[in-house]
Amino acid sequence: MSGRRSRATVLRRRARRRRERRRMRRVAVVTASVTLVAAALLAVLGLLTAPRPQAPCPDGPGALPAAGVAGWRGDQLVNAAIIVRTAQELGFDRDGQIIGVMAAMGESSLHNIDHGDWETSGVTNPDGSRTSSVGLFQQQSWWGSVQERMDPATAATMFFTRLGRIPQWQSLPPSHAVNRVQINSDREHYARFHDDAAEVVDALAATCGE
Repeated sequence: MSGRRSRATVLRRRARRRRERRRMRRVAVVTASVTLVAAALLAVLGLLTAPRPQAPCPDGPGALPAAGVAGWRGDQLVNAAIIVRTAQELGFDRDGQIIGVMAAMGESSLHNIDHGDWETSGVTNPDGSRTSSVGLFQQQSWWGSVQERMDPATAATMFFTRLGRIPQWQSLPPSHAVNRVQINSDREHYARFHDDAAEVVDALAATCGE
């Protein structure tokens, strides 16, 4: 009789150990799942709170040098800062930013104008048609709608998108790189704006880094 009780006791103990092992495995699985979820949440939180690269401050002339930079001031610097910020967002470094600013300097003196060469000088396209240039980059109708070309950030995006498609644009003289995008008649036209554009780009970076 005692032998039967001993065997029953052993079986109960074995059953308890099996139940305990199953419970521990469940606890381990739950713990691992919670740990993975917590790690994922921490990773997302880290992405949301991580410092972002410093960008220029184009949202108002009050954030820009009041005295101007190299003779450029007011809305010209606001527009230049929008060009620089757009270039940064698209992955262009200082050299690309300078090219974008000097292009707009050469095309519109950094003013977002709603007219172009036809209205001011009677210039026509090679086929004799009127030019349809508007905006910072004096982009014609085949670039996009008037609304797109008159929006500085959109116009800059279109400029840099085309610049990025030019093979080895970084190895070209800056004015030639602009010319490849703008397709104007004189590829040296923009060269005289290079130093001013560099000074403006550097000043914007310094102003917004304060």
